Amino acid sequence: MALGGLENIGRAPELRKRIFFVLIMLAVYRVGVHIPTPGVNGAALAELFQGFQGTLLGLFDMFSGRALSQFSVFALGIMPYISASIIVELLTVVWPHFTRLKKEGGRDGRRKLTQYARYGTVLLSLFQGYLIAVGLEQTQVGSGSVVIEPGVQFRLMTMITLTAGTAFIMWLGEQITERGIGNGISLIIFAGIVEGLPSATISTIKQVSDGEMSPFTAIIMLAGMLLIIGAVVFCERAQRRITVQHAQRMVGRRLMKGGSTHLPLKLNPAGVIPPIFASSLIMFPATLATFIDHDYFKMAADYLRPGSWLYNLLYVALIVFFCYFYTGVTFNPTDVAENMKKQGGFIPGIRPGARTAEYIDKILTRLIMWGALYVSLICLLPTFVSQYFHAQFYFGGTALLIVVGVAIDTMGQIQSHLMNQHYESFMKSGGGASTAPGMATGRIRR
Repeated sequence: MALGGLENIGRAPELRKRIFFVLIMLAVYRVGVHIPTPGVNGAALAELFQGFQGTLLGLFDMFSGRALSQFSVFALGIMPYISASIIVELLTVVWPHFTRLKKEGGRDGRRKLTQYARYGTVLLSLFQGYLIAVGLEQTQVGSGSVVIEPGVQFRLMTMITLTAGTAFIMWLGEQITERGIGNGISLIIFAGIVEGLPSATISTIKQVSDGEMSPFTAIIMLAGMLLIIGAVVFCERAQRRITVQHAQRMVGRRLMKGGSTHLPLKLNPAGVIPPIFASSLIMFPATLATFIDHDYFKMAADYLRPGSWLYNLLYVALIVFFCYFYTGVTFNPTDVAENMKKQGGFIPGIRPGARTAEYIDKILTRLIMWGALYVSLICLLPTFVSQYFHAQFYFGGTALLIVVGVAIDTMGQIQSHLMNQHYESFMKSGGGASTAPGMATGRIRR
């Protein structure tokens, strides 16, 4: 019996309720994407965002599910919360107060750090809302002014509306995590990205029917996409397991038996953070060029256009850098070695303490290099496919990593929920008690 199979969802009423709750919350999010912010000329705004492809705003628009290009109440998306969470995570390394909350605070400390991230989300949303309002007031397109009535009232209304939208999305994500299945914030980003998948599919079918793309090319693209998705699934689940041996030790008056466990080190411990940071930095000149009419910014945007050799080179270099940087911030081999030593664990053949930390750091350094190369390849492949097959839509490698990673994590949580529920029902039915005598009888008969 496949306990983790999706065919068992029908036998789990609680899991069905959780999945239904997730779908309802995501539907609410998608409805909010289409509620416009007051005081904006929709036709002029659509014309404005046609020139934002390949810029930082275009990347944020993809993560927000096209809410930014429609300038809806959810225009900022969940990015302010992600940025605030990353800032708080970095502060746990450089600020002693945050370090104590993370290491010694326990559950209350984690709750306090989450509270700081919420405050930071509100502040960032207010700041970004103000910048967007001022930028829109100063922007003119062929259809006229983007803002109907510029002024202080429009700026305050935009700041309050966008901040309230981001806070509501943050609340939706927390509700999904608590009462649904999977990580709420990740699922919201997932929903925003896959929103463009049906239109991309229809566009490809139209290209084939109009003769702009041969059926053979479309089949090769589909097979290549499935192959890339399979490679991403394999690499995201890949890990190096370091054997950890535990000696016998006294806990109170009880003697705890020794045994062996594993310390799993992922091939890509930084996840999708490196490509997001790299894309944001490399698209920054192109974003400035859309607002500032200067030859320097125009030239920088031209050199750093997606697909150019300089863009690809800097993109790979930044991904490798952020893979090492973010992993170094979030994973400390010294702390892992000390915790292992306190729990009576050791790596066979390696002395506990500093030698163990050096050994873990050495293995992690090699893994990160291979992981960074894998992430770079996945992020550049869609660019090459788009250039050589002349596809009209672009499904970026960053989006692909997010979609596959969220799908893997959600499926894993569904399987864990099914296994836990099966175990609980098995114990309630008395199966656990009736198994022991049979097993004992089997041993006697031998």
